[in-house]
Amino acid sequence: QVQLVESGGGPVQAGGSLRLSCTASTRTFANYAMGWFRQAPGKEREFVAAISWNGGSIYYAASVKGRFTISRHNAKNTVYLQMNSLKPEDTAVYYCAAGAQATMSEEEYDYWGQGTQVTVSS
Repeated sequence: QVQLVESGGGPVQAGGSLRLSCTASTRTFANYAMGWFRQAPGKEREFVAAISWNGGSIYYAASVKGRFTISRHNAKNTVYLQMNSLKPEDTAVYYCAAGAQATMSEEEYDYWGQGTQVTVSS
């Protein structure tokens, strides 16, 4: 069982930045691909970014490419999501997830965190 805990969310003005962190409670963190997803009020959960176990493969949703950066530090069991140039439409609960492969499909992820709220005001 892998427990994931997100942090770093909060309120921010449009154009600002936040860095989300997700720390895993497992000694085998380096075995997992990691993904970030988000869910806005009244909407389906959607893919944001994913990174393979060694960072060799990275994927972004078109809506965040060029503004968000996913990275990981395996020795710290942590994956990050640096979010720049934030827009009101980025407002959502952000979830991290762990799975066997870096993919856009949430069905491929086995473990999920509880989420952290990001609120971007205009």
